[in-house]
Amino acid sequence: MKAKKCIALLLAASLTASLFSACGSANNDFSSSESESAGSSAASGSTGTAEDGGDPAFQKFDEVVEVHIGQAVSTTDSLPEGLSVENNQYTDYLLENFNIKVAVDWTAASGNDYTQKVALCIASNTLPDAMTVSREYMLKAANAGQLYDITELFQEMQSDQVKEVMDSTGGQAIEEASVDGKQYAIPAVEVETAGVQVINVRQDWLDEYGLEAPKTLEDVENIAKVFAEKKPAGEDTVPIAGPDKSTNSYTNFLETGTTTCGFDAVFSANDAYPGIFLKDEDGTVTYGTDSDGTRKTLELLADWYEKGYIDPEMGTRDSSIELINSGKVGMFFGAWWMIGYGIGDAYRNDPDANWQSYPILTDDGKWNVKLGSATTGYCVINKNVSEDVAKAIIIMANVLLRDESKFDVSEQPLSFWPVRTLMAPADECEYTYKELIKVLDGTTTPEDYQGVSTAYKLLASDVAMVKDTIPGYETGKQLSISDFNTENFGNFQRMYSLMVGDRPYATTPVDKEVRSCIFSQTETMESRWANLWSMENEMVMKIITGKSDISAYDEFIENWMNEGGSDILEEVAELQ
Repeated sequence: MKAKKCIALLLAASLTASLFSACGSANNDFSSSESESAGSSAASGSTGTAEDGGDPAFQKFDEVVEVHIGQAVSTTDSLPEGLSVENNQYTDYLLENFNIKVAVDWTAASGNDYTQKVALCIASNTLPDAMTVSREYMLKAANAGQLYDITELFQEMQSDQVKEVMDSTGGQAIEEASVDGKQYAIPAVEVETAGVQVINVRQDWLDEYGLEAPKTLEDVENIAKVFAEKKPAGEDTVPIAGPDKSTNSYTNFLETGTTTCGFDAVFSANDAYPGIFLKDEDGTVTYGTDSDGTRKTLELLADWYEKGYIDPEMGTRDSSIELINSGKVGMFFGAWWMIGYGIGDAYRNDPDANWQSYPILTDDGKWNVKLGSATTGYCVINKNVSEDVAKAIIIMANVLLRDESKFDVSEQPLSFWPVRTLMAPADECEYTYKELIKVLDGTTTPEDYQGVSTAYKLLASDVAMVKDTIPGYETGKQLSISDFNTENFGNFQRMYSLMVGDRPYATTPVDKEVRSCIFSQTETMESRWANLWSMENEMVMKIITGKSDISAYDEFIENWMNEGGSDILEEVAELQ
């Protein structure tokens, strides 16, 4: 069943991890020692009378409260002249309405640079007041005693909308943000579709050669063969983009979202789910990488690579997104938001580039999806901040959820919003898709959605602009790039992500949903996982790119078991 919300929007993520997967981790470095870290955040004394009927979730402080952050920024986005991470429409709004002043101690490029900065902050105990991190680094900071226990404060300060989002996960989000029963972070709750990988295809290329949209892996291979032979983008045509040097071929159980230009969907179509832990019907725990389906898929990907279907610079290219934006790619795998938010320059460079998203099914027509955890990242708070600063950080999360639709993302891309903590009901994308169709069909009107308090925070603004953004809509017809108005590019990116990128998950029944049976590390993982995961990625990359044959997979499985894997399986089983 598809029951979860979706409003992911760009991710730095990586986060990524990705973070925008996704989202991954957003990091804020603090430049102080323990005693200085609270003081640097300009403690304000008592808070003022709460606005909004006395709701503490939106109170305005009597004096300015300064929140020091570190921030991940996208290398492919830019702000208008005169604006910065510290000075923009959102930070101005926080200062004017809540007396919260954002001070940026440092920025780092999304991805590896940001992750390295986060690791350095934790290792040196120099956390900023707030930063957004992955689960791995949240746990490291919590176990090192560096984080503020917000258990009671969060319950007191969270808005009704935030509570609705948290409740939509059945308690999973708060649990994943806690260690030993204490909540140490504000969890970023991701829409369920963020973990669903689809294939994105240049439909205009398919039409040029009279090809049908892909349904199975055989279809993908046949299309790639035509693209490789016909070279619609010239000699540099890349039929299928692959992961670049900062991403992996698939996600693991500690990550949310899905890989950009990775191959999770290819594995799932072979009923394989590498990187996560699975519990059989009889209760037996296995590691998803250790399966016949994983082995079979690695052989298939190696064959595609050898035939020239996958980017020859896979694993070494600086940016697969830049390659896609250049117009040279025919297909790539990614999350719902990638087709709009992720590759905006592709449409600027070629307004006729008709990217379309489709599910990839098994040979017998079933759709298997590998889903991640309920959370996509965590906003952590330095344990030494004053209570006012901790309150201000929670208020920032409340405000963003309630008021995000007030801000112009075409002026300020989401990657520049300070410590943006993504919060969305699990089914937000699918719910929004269906409501937008109602408006386009005339079943409802935009006025029907105005003034309604809901955790679907962008719904009112979405329905208000959908007709202007998709003037070419016709009932029952698949949307094409020519149906969209790109004049307001931010609106276009959102509508294209929702109405094309999430169309598969909103309209196609899922036959099998697979989640890891664990989303945190066991004792043995603390010392062994980083090495095991590095070994795994090296093995996968070498097999796909032809540097090793498939026997390297068998050798890896044996080594994985001997170097901690068997102990890890026992520990995971004990937790079930």
